[in-house]
Amino acid sequence: MIACAISCATRGLAGVPVTVEADIANGLPGFAIVGLTDRAIQEARERVKPAIRNAGYKFPQRRVTVNLAPAELPKEGTGFDLGIAIAILRAEDSSLRLDGLAFLGELALDASLRPVTGVLPMARCLAASGVRRLIVPVENAPEAALAEGLQVLGAASLQACVEYLRGEGTLVPGVRDASLPSSEPEPDLAAVRGQAQAKRALEIAAAGGHNLLMTGAPGAGKTMLARAFPSLLPDLPSDAALEVAAIYSLRGTLRERPPTTSRPPFRAPHHSISRAGLVGGGTGLAQPGEISLAHRGVLFLDELCEFSRQHLEALRQPLEERTVTVARARAAVTYPADFMLIGASNPCPCGHLGEAQGCTCEPRQLSAYNNKISGPIKDRIDLVVSVPRQEYRDIFEGADEEPSAVVRDRVEAARNRRGEVAGHGNAALTGREILAAARATTPARRLLALSGERLHLSARGFFRVLRVARTISDLAGEDRVGEEALAEALHYRIEMAG
Repeated sequence: MIACAISCATRGLAGVPVTVEADIANGLPGFAIVGLTDRAIQEARERVKPAIRNAGYKFPQRRVTVNLAPAELPKEGTGFDLGIAIAILRAEDSSLRLDGLAFLGELALDASLRPVTGVLPMARCLAASGVRRLIVPVENAPEAALAEGLQVLGAASLQACVEYLRGEGTLVPGVRDASLPSSEPEPDLAAVRGQAQAKRALEIAAAGGHNLLMTGAPGAGKTMLARAFPSLLPDLPSDAALEVAAIYSLRGTLRERPPTTSRPPFRAPHHSISRAGLVGGGTGLAQPGEISLAHRGVLFLDELCEFSRQHLEALRQPLEERTVTVARARAAVTYPADFMLIGASNPCPCGHLGEAQGCTCEPRQLSAYNNKISGPIKDRIDLVVSVPRQEYRDIFEGADEEPSAVVRDRVEAARNRRGEVAGHGNAALTGREILAAARATTPARRLLALSGERLHLSARGFFRVLRVARTISDLAGEDRVGEEALAEALHYRIEMAG
């Protein structure tokens, strides 16, 4: 006797429907699971068998073979437990109606259901593949309900699920929970006194989706500025917010970020993070790293030069292609990584280069410190700004600072002026698109040509300067890129060259 149930596996951010085939044949009692599975799935034999018995049903005393198809797809995790148990029970009980149903969930030994990670991307995949009803653990139901076009049902136990399939019971409807706690309040830009030039650079970065590096002495306000940066960004569109929630679901970190929030994510990993933690990796199928958790938002690298050069070099592909591919022995996985990079760095290891108290670093230390950021990484940073130490009168006697809400209004107006590209502003424009969008005046083109020779700009550098100039013009409400906008864009490039 053969029976089938539908479940789902993940491959990167995409899901893949999996058919759970259960065959019960005469022979010595045994239980085998095949289909390129990991250890967690193999251990399902020791969870499913007692769960079925403790739910009050008989486990077949014959040869039981379960196949997870397609067999060539690597599979991992405990989310197949429920599908395996239902397929086995269906093979001996034809009264169970499985039409149009899919199953996700981990079984406890007492037959209760435990939540699993990655439910949201799998629910979206199942809905796209034609599944119309999905049974998940009760705790996963609000998350799965975020997927459109899918009726989600929450089950507390295997017994409740079987009774529903027999038409003898009901399950808890999954409802998108709008009452989930919202994200923590974002720091306001008005909390930072002074630093007008740095705030201007942040506004440009927010309006165009540009990468930014701030350099300056310790305590000057670089970290406060960076943490206030998300408050300048508009809310994410619903599809982008759902995509971000799917990444956090896959990583099992939705408790850090409510799935219903539309605010761009902000990630600030410590410089001691591993390469796998930053880019993605781990055992088995690679998991998303910090750069993917920052997708559609901000990746803040404080003390940038304290990160290892290998870690920073790993950002080359994501900064250019807005995706990251992590290859492992079992499979290569691609995750989205469309983020804005905000870096903060001291001018030297001691932090006092160019200040009155004097720098105590040796030339060799200074060279090694600055060489952490290679030329190709520098070429991918659009804006570099100095954040000097503030004087007393700037901190305590200055005028009231402009709040984030006012700046965000200008940012939204600039983005709406030309329409966002892939949700990421002018920074996402291709070379051909920015040449058409810039409409640079003749004096501006002449200035770009002369400055490019003096600064030894690469082709990438030329286009990045032009994108920044286009953003500056958008903030000013100008249709064409003029000399003034281009000169300001070049100023931020000169800071990097210096």
